[in-house]
Amino acid sequence: MTVTDTLPRRSRAGILSVWIAAAVAGLAIGLFVPSDLRAAWMAVALGACLLLAFAVQLAGGRSHGFTVRVAASVVGALAVLGIVSLGFGLAAVVPG
Repeated sequence: MTVTDTLPRRSRAGILSVWIAAAVAGLAIGLFVPSDLRAAWMAVALGACLLLAFAVQLAGGRSHGFTVRVAASVVGALAVLGIVSLGFGLAAVVPG
């Protein structure tokens, strides 16, 4: 009896690559952008992650589950950017 994999390994790599790109973009924004412009740039980074998710999933060549994979990529990128911005926001509030 064979067990079918619900999400192939290659699809997971595509989703994780978008999450990693979101983390890198969020850290770069947090380090190099002034604090009053960070929220706007985080929105730009999320838009770039959306485009990256489409490109990565289209390059994979599988149509089955395309929408789910893109949604997982973008929602994960949103969560990553939210966590990064929360970290920088807390760092700005804490006296140091």
